[in-house]
Amino acid sequence: MDKTQVLKAEVRQRMGTKEADKLRKQGRIPAIVYGHKQQPVAIVLDARSFIEGLNTGRRLMDVQIDGKNEKMLIKDVQYDHLGKEIIHVDLMRVDVTEMVRVAVPIEFKGTAKGTHEGGMVEIHSDHLDVECLVTNIPGRITVSIKEMVLGDAIHAKDIQLPDGVKLISSPELLMATCHEVAEVKTTEEIEAVTPAAPEVITEVERKEREAQAVAEAAEQPKEKKEEKEKEKK
Repeated sequence: MDKTQVLKAEVRQRMGTKEADKLRKQGRIPAIVYGHKQQPVAIVLDARSFIEGLNTGRRLMDVQIDGKNEKMLIKDVQYDHLGKEIIHVDLMRVDVTEMVRVAVPIEFKGTAKGTHEGGMVEIHSDHLDVECLVTNIPGRITVSIKEMVLGDAIHAKDIQLPDGVKLISSPELLMATCHEVAEVKTTEEIEAVTPAAPEVITEVERKEREAQAVAEAAEQPKEKKEEKEKEKK
């Protein structure tokens, strides 16, 4: 699949949050271009065209600014607080001959054998940091988990990378495990094994108890005197 896409962009003339919101309502995305020791340039992209390329795993794009095409790498995509709408994009100028380090998404496929034994698969990391030519950046790396049984684990070093792609993440990075499902305990079972919490006395309660103890101590001599008078009678 062709990993490049041509996007037409315009230089942003106005800055600010209100202007950015206005652009997004028009179906456009604010972006910034930097790299190759050139001054950063604020631009505007067509949201539909950019998202189409992003959804197909494209990371390298030809961006046309003022009639000039430049190869750019998608370095960061910022979403709104719901994680749905793209609110900003960072692009970096690149040369087709240079090596870059990027995070590539990992797609786990299949149903692990361990799930038929009462287990479950837990994903610990969904991406790997790799190094390669900008023209060789994988859109995603697919990993099969069909053969995983209870107790199995997949580390970064176990994942086969495409030719020309070098692993940068730690080889021991835990990617996925297959383990038994933890037993769900009832509230009564949890309380049975949970030690009772020590009584916590506030400063106000402490003073009230001290006052009560003093009052009780003052009453004791009076009670004893009354008992002695009764005995004399």
